[in-house]
Amino acid sequence: MLPFALNHMTAPRLGWEAFLDLSKALGCVGVEFRNDLKGPLFGGADPAAVGAATRVRGLRFLALAEVKMFNDWSDAKAAEAEALMKIAVAAGAEAVSLIPRNDGVATDRADSRKVSELALREILPMLKAHGLKAMVEPLGFAVCSLRYKDVLADCIDAVGGVGTYYMVHDTFHHALAGFGPIFPELTGIVHVSGVEDPIYLDDMRDSHRVLVGPNDVLGNVAQIRALRAAGYAGPVSYEPFAESVHALDTPQAALAASMEFIRQGVEA
Repeated sequence: MLPFALNHMTAPRLGWEAFLDLSKALGCVGVEFRNDLKGPLFGGADPAAVGAATRVRGLRFLALAEVKMFNDWSDAKAAEAEALMKIAVAAGAEAVSLIPRNDGVATDRADSRKVSELALREILPMLKAHGLKAMVEPLGFAVCSLRYKDVLADCIDAVGGVGTYYMVHDTFHHALAGFGPIFPELTGIVHVSGVEDPIYLDDMRDSHRVLVGPNDVLGNVAQIRALRAAGYAGPVSYEPFAESVHALDTPQAALAASMEFIRQGVEA
């Protein structure tokens, strides 16, 4: 059975407890919470209480997102990362998520590696001090400062971060970046969302990201099959951004149908 998970972006209108209940009802192995939804993180609840509620439901707290623009390194960014790590530890999260700057700065490979390696080198001892991993997510947009997985792999190796730093394989961003090598041994989590609009890859945006189904043009099933054939056995976490998904009053049935579609395709 595929180990499915849910990112809170899947159902951002649900409070954290309802989101956990949805994840459990769908048979998920874990969840990802995030600090960029409306309102305070965890709705203002104590992180320890959220972590306890997660474990009581038999779920893993896979990652807490996110340190945004992590590779725009500064003392302020270090303080931001430290603050998120402390919350992650209190909540029992296994990892924090690191998202690169996505504003047209440091987009060529040399600059991308320079800024990303600097930040990853500084963050590594912080993670180790807290006993945390980090999920680093390349974004496939042309304006992103960490677009390519091979650049990230080089950075992880250069800073001695193997075993602490892991890649997010996001099926949407992997397609936008032109596919390429998948690095299953460095992959810590897979994010899935589908696109059904017949548009060019360069024109795709988060608003196009729906649940994965038979009309998906990103090749989600093929990407997951390739990762698993290469040895990846970790979580496959839903992360749709489309308002049409967020507006679902009862997302469980739609998610269950999408999971079954992926399961049948991958296990065929």
